Amino acid sequence: MVYQPPAGARDLLPLDVTQKTWIEERIQQVFHRWGYHKIITSTLERMDTLMAKGAIGRSAVIQLQSDENEELGLRPELTASIARTAVTRMAGVTYPQRLYYNANVFQRSGELRHNRQHEFYQAGVELLGGGGLLADAEILLLLADCLEAVGLKSWHLILGEAGITRSLLSVFPEDLQPEVRSAIAHLDRITIDNLPLSDELRERARILLDLRGDPKEVLQQVSELDLDEPQQLAVNNLKSLVDLLGSQGNFSLILDLSLIQTIDYYTGIVFQVIGDTESQSQVLGRGGRYDRLMGLYHPQKEDIPGIGFSVFIEDLHQLLLSSQQLPQNIPPSHWLVVPQSSQAYAAALAYAERLRSSTHLVRVEIQLEEKDAEYIREYANSHDIAQIAWVKSDGSPPAIESLK
Repeated sequence: MVYQPPAGARDLLPLDVTQKTWIEERIQQVFHRWGYHKIITSTLERMDTLMAKGAIGRSAVIQLQSDENEELGLRPELTASIARTAVTRMAGVTYPQRLYYNANVFQRSGELRHNRQHEFYQAGVELLGGGGLLADAEILLLLADCLEAVGLKSWHLILGEAGITRSLLSVFPEDLQPEVRSAIAHLDRITIDNLPLSDELRERARILLDLRGDPKEVLQQVSELDLDEPQQLAVNNLKSLVDLLGSQGNFSLILDLSLIQTIDYYTGIVFQVIGDTESQSQVLGRGGRYDRLMGLYHPQKEDIPGIGFSVFIEDLHQLLLSSQQLPQNIPPSHWLVVPQSSQAYAAALAYAERLRSSTHLVRVEIQLEEKDAEYIREYANSHDIAQIAWVKSDGSPPAIESLK
């Protein structure tokens, strides 16, 4: 029998981990520069927390059963867990709170992600207690800064507005709204054409389906619809955000008011970042504004504005592999300490410890078995070890041999 990980899981080997860590450290440095602090929440959560009053479907969660028959699940994303933590464990803090995470999430196949994998790694932020134009701009510019930090060359941002899209869908019959919403989310024109809609509503659905492209053109199109005052205010706010982002330099932006996220707790802007290669486009992250999510967990049901994003580490890793920016080898040891007899073991261990106690990182290996000098040198060369320390048992200083 050949033992393998279960379906949907995988092992990360040392080079995978080295490359993943390279990405995560650069993103984490950006989070620190923007004033964000790391938070770690439980991998296990109660199902009512994870589902956020139905905003996340039960079928998306890998479920477990506790000894007390309590319904538990593995987190499919981090935002709900952080919102729960903030209102229950951080009562009395001053807002805004800038939090970031670097963690694994678990999702059923075919739900939030379209492949067979169940476990994923994400890095992301949540800006809690920050509402309005400047908070939206901060999150989008922070995301752009993360992509720049890892050297991603070709990418663009797809920006939507859940509140506008939801209000534009309100004119459809209530029993058909889920189907219209799903058809728009999946760009499914055939379903739109076959739903029992009046000619006027069918045309409106087609318009919603096509509200994507150059921001100025899309904003002009939506402004020509019959908007009420709240809808017009939301459109004006979206235009102000687009203008503000444009003032910050080269920002590749596609406005898409048909963008509907699978997770349904978003109330304002929603977005996806798309990485482009010669052969395909890949979703590398997503996020949005959720101004009513924290109220679900708050003891007094107080709504606190929030906005955040997550970056999909594996997808970013795969896209960067062809760029040669990632480390191509695991970090080598700096020293190989060789006891020249069994009587030299204690001296070799002590010398290795002295090397490791440097104020900067020094990687030190001990030669574990007695081998001839030629074998040891071949081993050191093949592993890119820079120096060998030959340790005798008589207490004399080690003989240092440099291989570089």
